[in-house]
Amino acid sequence: MAEDTNIILQTDEPALGQIELAPQVLEIIAGIAATDVDGVARMRGSFANSVNELFGRKEHGKGVKLAFVDDELDVDVYVYLNYGATVPKVAMAIQENVKERLLFMTDLKLRAVNVHVEGVIPEKADTGVDPNHLFDDDEKENGEAK
Repeated sequence: MAEDTNIILQTDEPALGQIELAPQVLEIIAGIAATDVDGVARMRGSFANSVNELFGRKEHGKGVKLAFVDDELDVDVYVYLNYGATVPKVAMAIQENVKERLLFMTDLKLRAVNVHVEGVIPEKADTGVDPNHLFDDDEKENGEAK
């Protein structure tokens, strides 16, 4: 039953009813919080995520796994970092940002935020080719038209 997997938030006014969150909501919040940290290149995704993004659908919850242990939430975040980023500094910033965003947006307290660095993405080398001016070098020599 789908409702068994939802997270029920505690409210000050239980007489008004209960608030349930799908786990995907928490994954999206954690994914966006992680990618907002400087030094994070991207999240780990699956083949299905890649296909969805190919068709223009952004998958914000990719690279995040949730686990409930004794009614406490553990979050595992799988990231690729930019080359040159300081791994411990970025990882701690991810932990703090995920923790703060989930607490602020859902009032859930986390037991742990585990950061898994899956790899490092090197910077793309600038080829110096402007796609709008592909043939300019052929038409000009030393700044003058041929």
